[in-house]
Amino acid sequence: MTFYVYVLKSIEGYRYIGMSENVNKRLEQHNNKLVQSTKHGRNWNIIHIEKYSTRSAAVRRERWFKTGVGRDWLRKNIPDWE
Repeated sequence: MTFYVYVLKSIEGYRYIGMSENVNKRLEQHNNKLVQSTKHGRNWNIIHIEKYSTRSAAVRRERWFKTGVGRDWLRKNIPDWE
């Protein structure tokens, strides 16, 4: 099974870091206001995505992105972050 860690950005500039087995379906849920943590944003787009072969590896990476060091990495390496 494949798992994805993704970073979304809304038209307002909000960002969201998540993990899913089906990114397209999950993005649709975000854009249809079915996810509590992203219902405040509109027109979410994927600005970064990574693929993992295990759920545990994806969860580790997602958690790391949510740390100060992880956010610094995103800021430096993802052009659309800002």
